[in-house]
Amino acid sequence: MDPARKRTVRLVVALTAAVLLVGALAVTSFSASSEARTPKQLADAQPGERYQLTGRVQKGTYVRRGDLHTFRIQERTGGVSVPVSYRGSVPDPFREGREVIVTVTKDASGTFVGERDSLITKCPSKFTKDQQS
Repeated sequence: MDPARKRTVRLVVALTAAVLLVGALAVTSFSASSEARTPKQLADAQPGERYQLTGRVQKGTYVRRGDLHTFRIQERTGGVSVPVSYRGSVPDPFREGREVIVTVTKDASGTFVGERDSLITKCPSKFTKDQQS
Protein backbone atom coordinates (compact mmCIF):
# COMPACT_ATOMS: atom_id res chain seq x y z
CA MET A 1 0.00 0.00 0.00
CA ASP A 2 1.16 3.50 -0.83
CA PRO A 3 2.60 5.35 2.29
CA ALA A 4 0.48 8.45 1.61
CA ARG A 5 -2.65 6.31 1.45
CA LYS A 6 -1.68 4.61 4.77
CA ARG A 7 -1.37 8.02 6.46
CA THR A 8 -4.76 9.06 5.11
CA VAL A 9 -6.42 5.85 6.36
CA ARG A 10 -4.81 6.24 9.80
CA LEU A 11 -5.94 9.87 10.00
CA VAL A 12 -9.52 8.97 9.06
CA VAL A 13 -9.60 6.11 11.61
CA ALA A 14 -8.14 8.32 14.37
CA LEU A 15 -10.57 11.18 13.67
CA THR A 16 -13.53 8.77 13.57
CA ALA A 17 -12.52 7.28 16.92
CA ALA A 18 -12.11 10.76 18.43
CA VAL A 19 -15.55 11.89 17.21
CA LEU A 20 -17.16 8.72 18.60
CA LEU A 21 -15.47 9.20 21.99
CA VAL A 22 -16.51 12.85 22.22
CA GLY A 23 -20.08 11.89 21.30
CA ALA A 24 -20.18 9.14 23.95
CA LEU A 25 -18.80 11.52 26.56
CA ALA A 26 -21.39 14.19 25.73
CA VAL A 27 -24.28 11.70 25.91
CA THR A 28 -23.02 10.29 29.22
CA SER A 29 -22.60 13.72 30.84
CA PHE A 30 -26.01 15.00 29.81
CA SER A 31 -27.86 11.84 30.80
CA ALA A 32 -26.10 11.65 34.20
CA SER A 33 -27.19 15.11 35.30
CA SER A 34 -30.57 15.67 36.84
CA GLU A 35 -32.50 18.82 37.41
CA ALA A 36 -32.94 19.90 41.02
CA ARG A 37 -36.59 19.89 42.09
CA THR A 38 -38.44 22.05 44.57
CA PRO A 39 -40.65 20.73 47.40
CA LYS A 40 -43.75 21.53 45.36
CA GLN A 41 -42.44 19.45 42.44
CA LEU A 42 -41.79 16.51 44.77
CA ALA A 43 -45.37 16.28 46.01
CA ASP A 44 -45.85 13.09 43.99
CA ALA A 45 -42.34 11.67 44.60
CA GLN A 46 -42.08 7.89 44.62
CA PRO A 47 -40.50 6.18 47.68
CA GLY A 48 -37.04 4.82 46.91
CA GLU A 49 -36.40 7.12 43.91
CA ARG A 50 -33.44 9.54 44.04
CA TYR A 51 -34.06 13.24 43.57
CA GLN A 52 -32.09 16.45 43.93
CA LEU A 53 -34.08 18.70 46.23
CA THR A 54 -33.53 22.45 46.34
CA GLY A 55 -35.05 25.21 48.46
CA ARG A 56 -34.52 27.14 51.68
CA VAL A 57 -34.07 25.62 55.12
CA GLN A 58 -37.29 26.65 56.86
CA LYS A 59 -36.72 28.83 59.91
CA GLY A 60 -37.45 27.18 63.26
CA THR A 61 -37.21 23.61 61.95
CA TYR A 62 -33.51 22.72 62.23
CA VAL A 63 -32.61 20.18 64.94
CA ARG A 64 -29.24 18.45 65.35
CA ARG A 65 -28.75 15.23 67.32
CA GLY A 66 -25.15 14.09 66.94
CA ASP A 67 -24.58 13.61 63.22
CA LEU A 68 -28.34 13.48 62.45
CA HIS A 69 -29.77 16.74 61.13
CA THR A 70 -33.51 17.16 60.68
CA PHE A 71 -35.11 20.18 59.08
CA ARG A 72 -37.69 21.21 56.52
CA ILE A 73 -36.90 22.55 53.07
CA GLN A 74 -39.43 24.97 51.66
CA GLU A 75 -39.96 26.73 48.35
CA ARG A 76 -37.72 29.76 47.86
CA THR A 77 -40.81 31.98 47.99
CA GLY A 78 -42.24 30.23 51.07
CA GLY A 79 -45.25 27.96 51.22
CA VAL A 80 -44.84 24.24 50.56
CA SER A 81 -42.15 22.46 52.60
CA VAL A 82 -40.98 18.87 53.04
CA PRO A 83 -39.24 17.15 55.98
CA VAL A 84 -35.60 16.15 55.48
CA SER A 85 -33.41 13.87 57.57
CA TYR A 86 -29.68 14.12 56.82
CA ARG A 87 -26.88 12.16 58.46
CA GLY A 88 -23.33 13.44 58.22
CA SER A 89 -21.53 16.76 58.35
CA VAL A 90 -23.01 19.95 56.97
CA PRO A 91 -21.13 22.79 55.26
CA ASP A 92 -20.07 25.74 57.47
CA PRO A 93 -22.51 28.22 55.89
CA PHE A 94 -25.47 25.86 56.53
CA ARG A 95 -28.18 27.50 58.64
CA GLU A 96 -31.88 28.25 58.66
CA GLY A 97 -32.95 30.50 55.80
CA ARG A 98 -30.10 29.43 53.51
CA GLU A 99 -30.71 27.85 50.14
CA VAL A 100 -29.52 24.24 49.87
CA ILE A 101 -29.37 21.39 47.37
CA VAL A 102 -29.37 17.80 48.64
CA THR A 103 -29.77 14.39 47.00
CA VAL A 104 -32.67 12.61 48.71
CA THR A 105 -34.87 9.53 48.61
CA LYS A 106 -38.37 9.47 50.02
CA ASP A 107 -39.00 6.87 52.73
CA ALA A 108 -42.30 5.16 53.54
CA SER A 109 -43.20 7.78 56.19
CA GLY A 110 -42.92 10.63 53.68
CA THR A 111 -39.64 12.01 55.02
CA PHE A 112 -36.90 12.72 52.50
CA VAL A 113 -33.65 11.07 53.60
CA GLY A 114 -30.52 12.90 52.44
CA GLU A 115 -27.65 11.00 50.90
CA ARG A 116 -24.47 11.37 52.98
CA ASP A 117 -22.08 14.09 51.73
CA SER A 118 -24.59 15.39 49.15
CA LEU A 119 -25.70 18.54 51.00
CA ILE A 120 -24.56 21.77 49.34
CA THR A 121 -25.26 25.21 50.76
CA LYS A 122 -25.70 27.97 48.22
CA CYS A 123 -24.25 31.24 49.46
CA PRO A 124 -26.55 34.24 49.12
CA SER A 125 -25.79 36.58 46.29
CA LYS A 126 -24.51 40.00 47.25
CA PHE A 127 -26.76 41.40 44.53
CA THR A 128 -30.11 40.32 46.00
CA LYS A 129 -32.18 42.47 48.31
CA ASP A 130 -33.22 39.71 50.73
CA GLN A 131 -29.90 38.23 51.82
CA GLN A 132 -30.10 35.54 54.47
CA SER A 133 -27.41 35.39 57.13
